[in-house]
Amino acid sequence: MQSLIFKQENVDLVKHTLNSMKNKISLLLFSLLIANTLLNAQESIDNFTIDYTQPKEYVLSGISLDGVNFLSKSNLINITGLKINQKITIPGNDISVAINKLWKQNLFSDINVEYSNITNDSIDLKIILEEYPRLSKFKFKGDISKSDISTLKEDMQLIRGKILTQNLVKNSINKINKFYIDKGFLNIKADHTIVKDTISNNTSILVFEINKYKKVKINDIIIHGRKEIVNNNKTFFNKKDTVYALSNRKLKKSMKETKVKNKWRFFKVSKFIKSNYEDDKTNIISEYNNKGYRDAKITKDTTYLNNDNTLTIEMTIDEGEPYLFGNITFIGNTKFTNEDLIRQLGIEKGDVFNQSILDSRLFGSQEGTDISSLYLDDGYLFFNATPVEVSTNNNSIDLEIRLYEGEQARINKISVNGNTKTQDHVIMRELRTRPGDLFKRSDILRSQRELAQMQYFDPEAFDVKVDPNPSRNEVDITYIVSEKSSDQIQMQGGWGGGRVVGSLGLTFNNFSSKNIFNRKKWKPLPSGDGQRLSLRASSNGSYYQNYNMSFTEPWLGGKKPTSLQISLYRSISSNGLTDEERQEIQVSGLSFGIGKRLKKPDDYFTIYNGLNFVQYKLSNSQSFFSFRNGESNNVNYQITIGRNSIDQINFPRKGSNFLLSLKASPPYSMFDDVDDYSTLTDQEKYKWVEYYKWKFKATWFSPFTDKLILATRTEFGFLGAYNEGLGISPFERFYVGGDGLSGMGYMNDGRELVALRGYSNNSLSPQTGATIYNKYTAELRYALSLNPASTMYALAFLEAGNAWDKFDNFNPFGVKRTVGIGVKIMLPMVGMMGLDYGWGLDEIPGNPDANGGQFHFSIGQNF
Repeated sequence: MQSLIFKQENVDLVKHTLNSMKNKISLLLFSLLIANTLLNAQESIDNFTIDYTQPKEYVLSGISLDGVNFLSKSNLINITGLKINQKITIPGNDISVAINKLWKQNLFSDINVEYSNITNDSIDLKIILEEYPRLSKFKFKGDISKSDISTLKEDMQLIRGKILTQNLVKNSINKINKFYIDKGFLNIKADHTIVKDTISNNTSILVFEINKYKKVKINDIIIHGRKEIVNNNKTFFNKKDTVYALSNRKLKKSMKETKVKNKWRFFKVSKFIKSNYEDDKTNIISEYNNKGYRDAKITKDTTYLNNDNTLTIEMTIDEGEPYLFGNITFIGNTKFTNEDLIRQLGIEKGDVFNQSILDSRLFGSQEGTDISSLYLDDGYLFFNATPVEVSTNNNSIDLEIRLYEGEQARINKISVNGNTKTQDHVIMRELRTRPGDLFKRSDILRSQRELAQMQYFDPEAFDVKVDPNPSRNEVDITYIVSEKSSDQIQMQGGWGGGRVVGSLGLTFNNFSSKNIFNRKKWKPLPSGDGQRLSLRASSNGSYYQNYNMSFTEPWLGGKKPTSLQISLYRSISSNGLTDEERQEIQVSGLSFGIGKRLKKPDDYFTIYNGLNFVQYKLSNSQSFFSFRNGESNNVNYQITIGRNSIDQINFPRKGSNFLLSLKASPPYSMFDDVDDYSTLTDQEKYKWVEYYKWKFKATWFSPFTDKLILATRTEFGFLGAYNEGLGISPFERFYVGGDGLSGMGYMNDGRELVALRGYSNNSLSPQTGATIYNKYTAELRYALSLNPASTMYALAFLEAGNAWDKFDNFNPFGVKRTVGIGVKIMLPMVGMMGLDYGWGLDEIPGNPDANGGQFHFSIGQNF
């Protein structure tokens, strides 16, 4: 018997050749290697001789497999492609092709071929295989945390029963190395051992041995080649200040991921990742380009480890010379004059050449002040601009901007994709693009803003597909949305009336009243028509119950953005007793209002007109009211004018929100015949409550980056009286300080709670409430997550405010200041939740414990 032995270590080169070439040449090489291995030998078996220098054809009379314990022999024979009675040549391609097919299965560590029963024209083959073991389990050794193990297991995806090939082990080691290198452990050493599992046949345990060593941090970044620019301005020490084309601060800032170690650095850990380093080198050159140094390049760079296990980066930069904008001319423009376009471009001769600024002024700025927007907002969808450098003299670049205006395009069809819950007509009525209108880029952006305001869709997933048809000068627009949960469950807890008060609220923001009687639409409630239904109940047992229901139809009649709002509420407060000992206050209210979107001064403005009625019934009451029995009635008219241009609700990045409102009751005292109100009892004075109440709120959002936002706010409130003799109403007063949740509605005198963090609840107002207050807030917000299912941001704030009992004492600058930090998270089913820590900086006279460090928890509020 003669055998051809194909050991794994002997055929790696051949396998590589076969995998890379995969043609007849590779098969011939394989055959030649076999022949060379056997050294052109001649063997004599049973009086028959095989001469390897002279290939001979045989009939394959038998095929057998040996060493296979866990695989199907018949399937493996089929894989070889060899068949009984097949003619094969030895030596030749037939056997090498068959063996190559088995190698490709990546199942075997060794393959031997033996032949026997050789006659003049027939031969038997036996293929002896050694299977790779299968994985029974794997584990890690070394200084490695449980969280790292969990991440590595998920990344490697090793499962029981996998075949333990060399490639599998090698890939796993590479993933371990990459995982730790990306965490800054550049000296990571990962190895492995394979231990036979004595419990299961042909299985092994894979053990990874990991030594991370210490994390390598960047000690220094040294940059050579920078040219000094002498600034003639004198420094504090009467020396000329040396500056560079790119300041040290700009250089460090441009290297966004490659940072020098610093004990004060919290948000960006110092570590070296090769791919990030390459990106940061590109960022450096981009910064130079933005300064006009468009020939700047990094000529060489190196990294080396220091004795203290830190890394030093050195690079050499060839800055070149700065370039400036020269003459800029336009050709091809018929719609706008050269002067109009130059003014819109906003670049003057002599400005530092900056390609990114040129591109943004031509093709797309966030403010929409670019030349492309100028044309796109007038229907020129097919507009194109091509800036061409026509000359460069003394580093001054003359540009010729060649315009193609094309024809104006009109909108053919509008469609919406992705709305699985909200009806099409609810979305369509909010869009500013209409079939037949001229295409306008600004209308698309405004439409996206309106959809974000609805709070039914994920604002981070908005997309618009514009499908132009140049032959017809038409365009189809498809708005792509992604529904999110908009309904809310609000649970609150607070302290009021000396007791804990709990509140449960259900808000359905996309309700459909017309489908109430359609059982098929209850999933779990009828929805999709954009209406709002709110149900709320508060209680602390037998002492206090409050029930509130409101309904809003945003498009009354379905054709114009005129909203209808109706609300009903009732509360009962008592001492919990019955019969003659019972002390009780009943409050019932009804509100009805109509809102409308205005067109002037612009269509961000809205106006709301409402009628409100509240009735207070007292029975043997000993409460904050100045009388025990009787009733008071509060009938008022409310008008509110607002302008809201913020881009979205959960994490607004830009825009503003202004609100001016007046609530006024009829001036009853003008029609009575009372000369001296001091002769009346309080119940008689306030049977019909009269007052007027002004409120103003303004909020601005200014983005530094996409995630870092400055929110500033100011607000003011004033409660006045028509009749000085009657005085200011004890109802509708302001209570400033704390979290704004105190009482949870337990005090039903129409009071307004104004939050001011860093102070205890209501501590800045007189005991009977304030008639005037003001408040200023500045919040720096950083988005931690923009996921619509859990939008979360951290914040730091400066806040100030105060309250006074009468207008004569009012001082807009005599405020109580506070600083603090906090975090807010928006949960779709709960609403906005927040935890803030504020430190009140100013003492409150007569209340020494009111200020200082305090935590404030809030639900459903946005300070």
